[in-house]
Amino acid sequence: MKVFLLLVVILIVVAIVVLWRRGNANREQQRLDDARADAQRWYERLGGQVLNLHGDEPAARQALSDASERYNAAGGQLQQAKTLRQYELARESALEGLAYVRAARTAMGLDPGPELPALHGAQGAGQLTKEREVTVQGQSYKAGPQPGAETPYYYPGGRVQGRPVPAGWYSTPVWKTALGAGAGVLGGMLIFDALFAPGFGDMGYGDGYQDGFQDAAQDFNGAGDFNGGDANGGDFNGAGDFGGGDWGGGGDDFGGGGDFGGDF
Repeated sequence: MKVFLLLVVILIVVAIVVLWRRGNANREQQRLDDARADAQRWYERLGGQVLNLHGDEPAARQALSDASERYNAAGGQLQQAKTLRQYELARESALEGLAYVRAARTAMGLDPGPELPALHGAQGAGQLTKEREVTVQGQSYKAGPQPGAETPYYYPGGRVQGRPVPAGWYSTPVWKTALGAGAGVLGGMLIFDALFAPGFGDMGYGDGYQDGFQDAAQDFNGAGDFNGGDANGGDFNGAGDFGGGDWGGGGDDFGGGGDFGGDF
């Protein structure tokens, strides 16, 4: 009798475990199905916009080209996606494409359409609210909140090399340069420093940027190369290129009486 009762208990436990695992598997499958459907919905919406919009303005053409690139990327991601994270990445690509579509519609003088869900990659980046222009290594760079002949490249906001870059229109896609390697990275970082350096009063972009910038700054603080090493007491401080020279003082490009003195 005891043996029989023990077998009954074992069977009950096994049945509970099987049902629990099956329930978890069903819930996980439901989450995957929901994520797939959500990503597919934004992807199809992007496809409709890409196929039906055509712009002659340089800014609109560039934004639509970027939207088309994100459409292709999202399609490839959807085809290969098998996990929740992969479907989320496909959704993000589609939303980025739709952000470019909204920018293209703005450049064409059309209603940009309904607001989109916030881009995960753009959190804390903010957006430009006024025009700015800087000169870095002898070349002029412009950025602003509206498209123009001199600012035809739209960026929906995000992080480049760990640094927040606000949404807006730019004279050149410097974020692509900064994602490269070698001298291109340094050049891109210098441009970002010049355009978005803190401490100049009105930053010209949303409050979220400050939090993002401070988070990114942690990567360059502490015991790394940018504190106590190359950037402190070395090449980037004192009498070097970035201390008391182009970035310091009162009469130079980045000082009180230069290009960055009054605009910010």
